[in-house]
Amino acid sequence: MAIVAVLYDLGYPHADNQDFWLNIIYGLTLSAAILSALLRYSKQAERPPFKAMLFDLFSVVLFIIVLGDFIHLFKIPFVTDFFQGEGWRIFAMFLVFVREVAAQKIDFKRTVLNPAQLFIVSFITIILLGALVLSLPKATYNGLSFVDALFTSTSAVCVTGLIVVDTGTYFTHFGQLALLVLIQLGGLGIMTFASYFSYFFQGGASYENQLALSDMTNSDKLGEVFHTLKRILFITFIIESLGAFAIYNSINPLTMDLVGDRIFFSIFHSVSGFCNAGFSTLENSMYEPAFRFNYPMHLILAGLYMIGGLGFPIVFNLFTYIKHLLFKWFNRIYTGSRGFSRAWVINLNTRIVIITTSVLTVVSTALMYFLEYNNTLAEHSQVGKLIVAFFNATTTRTAGFNSIDMSQMHLSTIMIFILMMWIGASPASTGGGIKTSTIAIASLNFISLAKGKDRIEIYRREIADISVRRAFAIISLSLMIIGIAICILVSLEPNMQLKEVAFECFSAYSTVGLSLGITAKFGTLSKLVLIVVMFIGRVSMLSILIAVMKNVRYKNYRYPTETILIN
Repeated sequence: MAIVAVLYDLGYPHADNQDFWLNIIYGLTLSAAILSALLRYSKQAERPPFKAMLFDLFSVVLFIIVLGDFIHLFKIPFVTDFFQGEGWRIFAMFLVFVREVAAQKIDFKRTVLNPAQLFIVSFITIILLGALVLSLPKATYNGLSFVDALFTSTSAVCVTGLIVVDTGTYFTHFGQLALLVLIQLGGLGIMTFASYFSYFFQGGASYENQLALSDMTNSDKLGEVFHTLKRILFITFIIESLGAFAIYNSINPLTMDLVGDRIFFSIFHSVSGFCNAGFSTLENSMYEPAFRFNYPMHLILAGLYMIGGLGFPIVFNLFTYIKHLLFKWFNRIYTGSRGFSRAWVINLNTRIVIITTSVLTVVSTALMYFLEYNNTLAEHSQVGKLIVAFFNATTTRTAGFNSIDMSQMHLSTIMIFILMMWIGASPASTGGGIKTSTIAIASLNFISLAKGKDRIEIYRREIADISVRRAFAIISLSLMIIGIAICILVSLEPNMQLKEVAFECFSAYSTVGLSLGITAKFGTLSKLVLIVVMFIGRVSMLSILIAVMKNVRYKNYRYPTETILIN
């Protein structure tokens, strides 16, 4: 009832007499939450862990202060004045929702839904809920059709960034806040939040839950599942907080008079950047005249979406390597010895991703710089040209921001952008595409074949056969889905150019969000096609096939091997 009341309060215009009933619901909710917390600790056997006790203590104090304020029960000087207002009331409702839902035991039955099905269902659920919220009257200034709301919600949850209406001028503050939440949930996954909050408040989880979550978090050991979830959330919020602080300091106060607007702008773009979403409250993204030459902000955003696009396993491994180097350095200073050496602090996955990302970044930046030097980069200084070329060359790999006029690019640049969008970010990241490791394995495979080898070897390691098979399956499926989407859209939109439609499809599948300016011109059926393409690109076609096909139970046999003629 409280959640419905909040959505009605924020999403619909209502009269003063309805505010009275809303306050009644809020008051009953807060009273029930306080009573629930007291009853929870009255049973010795069911007491939550200490960290949950601190959360409950803070929540109960906040509930009492907020409740006492809006029912005029008491007033504490300075304290009550600070906590009064609708914002704190809504925040209190959010805390109640999180605490009570997390108190329930969430069981992932692998016999009912396998991890791939659970992953897909969670995205579909949050997309539909997001579409309903964005359809509320007070989410926009002029209303939004359900198809457009569904398109925008899918684009936000799938961290794509394609838009049919301008985010900054069409959506209200409530609508933009809803988009921000959808981007964050889509970037990290709703199951990440739900699972960790449940573990946080209960202090444990069933073996069945850990098995399901280990597949979704790529954890090698069951005991590391929730530790991995905690590190993902911790690193995400630390990086986004630092990014928001840096963006805030890079904004010229003359462009935004109100401090509150600058704070929300910084948080929105930091989250959108790290999650590789590409959403911006600016009408023309970073090409807006007031931000077009803000090179520090370009570099900050580039840092955010490149870190987010590396993938959490890579970030964790690099962090471990930095700790290892610092330990060796301190050990050498204080003891004079070199200490011990650990082999393979940086694992093979990290090496491949870092090298591939570096090569793609250098090559795409150089090509962008020389091809657009006298075209879209002409208005910038020498240093500015290099920064803008770097920003736009790297944003193609799923970030989706732009600081140039995309419609004025040379055809050769567009083709390079399409290739970079198709490759995308790295595995287990907030970005999309076929992933850097996939293109690396494909490249290493044909080099290995050219040398006459029957296996792929690099850095004294052999690439597992399952990795090679998955890589080529992902490449084939991606080209199939994109090709089908292009054919359908060309038939539905005969007035649009093939290069524009192809660019849009590659952008949608790779969850990039860049466009040549035709997204808003699509008809209803074309938007539905792009919705499907964005969704498939986010969850991957391979995951969908795994979810719908039955697993083979018996594999303890091998048929005779035969060689098929290929070339």
